[in-house]
Amino acid sequence: MSEYVTRSDLSVATRARKAIWPLRLHDPSPRERGTMTTNESDLSLGGDVDEPATGGATLRGNMGIGELVMTVLAFSAPLTTVAGFIPVLLMFSGHTAPAIYLLVTVLLLVFSVGFTSMGRSVPNPGGFYAFVTAGLGRCAGLGGALLATFGYILIGFFAPPFFAVTLNSYVTDSLHGPDIAWYWYALAIVVTTTALAYRRIDLSARVLTTVMILEVLIVVVFDVTAFAHGGPIDGGGVEFALPWVTDNNVGLAILFVVGNFLGFEATVIYREEVKHPEKTIPRATYIAVASIGVFYALAAWAYLAFFGADEAQEAASGNTAGLFTAAMTALVGKIFVDIITILLMTSILASALSIQNVAARYLFSLGTDRVLPTSLGKVHPRHESPYVAAVSVGGLWAVAVVLFAALGTSPDSLYAKASGSGTFAVLVLMFAASIAVVVYFWRNREAARVESCWRTIAAPALAAIGLGGVVYLAVINYSDLLGDSGLITTLFLVITFALPVAGYLYARALRGKNPDVYQRIGRQLL
Repeated sequence: MSEYVTRSDLSVATRARKAIWPLRLHDPSPRERGTMTTNESDLSLGGDVDEPATGGATLRGNMGIGELVMTVLAFSAPLTTVAGFIPVLLMFSGHTAPAIYLLVTVLLLVFSVGFTSMGRSVPNPGGFYAFVTAGLGRCAGLGGALLATFGYILIGFFAPPFFAVTLNSYVTDSLHGPDIAWYWYALAIVVTTTALAYRRIDLSARVLTTVMILEVLIVVVFDVTAFAHGGPIDGGGVEFALPWVTDNNVGLAILFVVGNFLGFEATVIYREEVKHPEKTIPRATYIAVASIGVFYALAAWAYLAFFGADEAQEAASGNTAGLFTAAMTALVGKIFVDIITILLMTSILASALSIQNVAARYLFSLGTDRVLPTSLGKVHPRHESPYVAAVSVGGLWAVAVVLFAALGTSPDSLYAKASGSGTFAVLVLMFAASIAVVVYFWRNREAARVESCWRTIAAPALAAIGLGGVVYLAVINYSDLLGDSGLITTLFLVITFALPVAGYLYARALRGKNPDVYQRIGRQLL
């Protein structure tokens, strides 16, 4: 395991994952008719009202709150985060790491206030795509959708090379087996996740729930034994402190921590595939955000408890890659660590599956809206899944594996760049969505009156300011997010900002040449 973590290059960006969503065309309910004017308006035109229609592709599932929360948690790969990311965070922030998690949790809980209110007022199964469209218009919505699709597919591509490095290290070093080329392992995980994503979401949810329970148990064992061990008094004990804006690297630390939360958009993306969405989605959103924040804050605090609050930063700097291994070996023994190594690989698989489901539903949404080929909007007749979209994501990953293998690219650096650039794209989308919530409720006073001012204006505005600060941190620390600098950094940054512009221009072209498709943008209730 130590060998594997070393090869991970300590790229914190790799830990940032997240999301997914379902889509539907249906007759509007009385509540939906009350908000249809704004939902279907194009702000740039002053508002177009669509004709209601029946029928359309529908995804099906039966997820409850627990399965939905576990699906979100899987996005961030908890065991991978605790073993590989938090030691890097400690290297930056030391004894302030737990408090940084809690502060980011508060920010995203505030964001969730407007997020869930928007979900009730705009019940379209399009996630941020639908929200940006409702608030900022169809052109901005399509730009956001392309950015989201790009971001999630890139984030998910961390898994094939990362899994390959991990498994190859375990096979050669622990099992003394053959050294197999990384791309075979990479293709194997792509085939596995695609086979699961092809089927009904309930199967993926059961797999993710099982893996997450095992991962959470491992981290809980680490937390309990670390606190029971007791932090060395001469090393500062188990205390932690609040960060200050003048602290070195505090901005970078906040940026990396936000990346651990990205998957909670899944709660609205799976709208058609959960039981009782009006109750399940808001509850799952708050539980997921709070659980992720507290879970990782406790794990970071457990590191402080074991090494001592004043010594943890130095320990992380001296043995970042092997910090978790060293702690667990001392606390529970080497045999238990071998089990953790295997679960680390299932953690990567679970994260990849969660992200693939998210990306597939974005493609499904765009296919259903006819913005992309309509075949992407097909629903499997038996599994009731977006099978064409799921296979398309897997196919893109497989092609990328073959391409990078042919170019001789090292998998050690490949996954960091993919995850880092994808994370930044989704951060920009979240910022746009937070602005869209404010604009939507400001323009749609009737919908705003259903909710309180705190839920529709104050909380979304505070979240937009906070997320704007995070995006600023991401821009100025972009090379660290990718683990690279120079031409590669510039290229990914240009692509990230070019995609929403391209989507905006494409939507404007559709408005004139294909108005029927234009009216569908944003999962409109046609």
